[in-house]
Amino acid sequence: MFFCYARSTKFASNRTSSDRAILILCFSIMPQDCGIPFTMYYFKLRIAMAIISIPSSTTMFPMPQQVLRQNREVVMAEEIGRARMLTLNRPNHLNYISGKVASTLGHNFEKYENDDSADFVIIKGTGRTFSAGGDLHMFYEERNTRDSCLEATYRMYWLCYHIHTYKKPHIALVHGMSVGGGASLMAPMKFSVVTEKAFSSTPETNIGFHPDCGFSYMLPRLPGRLGEYLGLTGEKLRGKEVVAAGLATHFVPSQKLFQLEKRLLSIKSGDEDTIRSVINEFSTNIHIDERSILNKLSIINECFSKDSVEEIIESFEAESSRKGNDWIMPVLKSLKKASPTALKITLRSIREGRTQTISECLRKEFRISMNIQRTIISGDFYEGIRAQIIDKDKSPKWNPSTLDKVHDDQLDLIFKPFEDHDLELQIPIKEEEEEEESRWRGKYENSSYSSPNQVNIQKAFRSMPSCESVLV
Repeated sequence: MFFCYARSTKFASNRTSSDRAILILCFSIMPQDCGIPFTMYYFKLRIAMAIISIPSSTTMFPMPQQVLRQNREVVMAEEIGRARMLTLNRPNHLNYISGKVASTLGHNFEKYENDDSADFVIIKGTGRTFSAGGDLHMFYEERNTRDSCLEATYRMYWLCYHIHTYKKPHIALVHGMSVGGGASLMAPMKFSVVTEKAFSSTPETNIGFHPDCGFSYMLPRLPGRLGEYLGLTGEKLRGKEVVAAGLATHFVPSQKLFQLEKRLLSIKSGDEDTIRSVINEFSTNIHIDERSILNKLSIINECFSKDSVEEIIESFEAESSRKGNDWIMPVLKSLKKASPTALKITLRSIREGRTQTISECLRKEFRISMNIQRTIISGDFYEGIRAQIIDKDKSPKWNPSTLDKVHDDQLDLIFKPFEDHDLELQIPIKEEEEEEESRWRGKYENSSYSSPNQVNIQKAFRSMPSCESVLV
């Protein structure tokens, strides 16, 4: 055995620490320990050494170093023929969207729009989730560093504008969760494909926030008052419901999704009719279950068309007592547990969004989000994250605690445009500006919020008052 060990030492010195660990384990077990003849032990040892000696690039399974290297790429970008594939690659973190993710996506979308060899873009998520939205842990951990999340917020809104106004076909392949900001990478796409495992929601009011990233534009354009219902309650739409509601374009059974992806990657042009035809080959007709919320639109339209959140809840409660309306009670319970401030912000934002352009909605939402993060009138955002994500006690202590304590003059502070125009989200407002090549210039690096521009950041902070009641 010493002879074998001596011969293998030089061999082992060129391997990874994982390989050496396996060799040491092999040599540390003597034949008598295994209860087998020496010849059989030697034979099995040679097999083990042969397996280890195969170059890592040719192994059937990636070595740990390769796995880690892949995981460090939060977004994987691939160029395949005329297609460009973007894959959200944080599966162990529900493909949360951090500032780095938003930055990488924005960079690639801009690159592909200006690349004549790229005809269309596909986006998907690794693992069982498309995307769970913004990285709430990041916001909470840096809550006392008041400028810490400005970059992530700015980059995400800037990205959303360009997804809404993209000049080439883009396709979302959604299998699993598509929530909050994650849904903003699905709903605006020219083609958005969901499976029976997909579900989508805007649950922001449960953490003291508001449906953003363009949802104040998209929600009021859903059938009837469905947008107000989804935005205020955070209820989920599943699979075919997402398509029937208008937040996705196609339903494809999960067992066909991989084949669809392969067919899309083989397309030789970015012709929209060609792409649509390919997706139609795999998609199925939509038949909504009779219990679906989409079959309750008459009640939703009646209740969620009221002028205020208080009136909506009162009307919804009245409907809950009628026969066949048992589905209302759990929804009503969830609605009453949401942040009063967030509910009022959300209703006002969605109502305003009915007559606003996507650019106007995004600029408005950006202001709201910035002011919420800076706790202008309430610290509910951080309290909601604490209760739902950090401590998970599910018992947030909202401040103000009731709807009647949230006044219109407080909401005005949240919605008010910044006095300094440079602090607004720098995206084109008029349609003619959207056609110009300069529409990509408003990126974070060129904004007043850019990290090197500390003077402007300090000016921004001085212009924003803050709530004194929160952040522990």
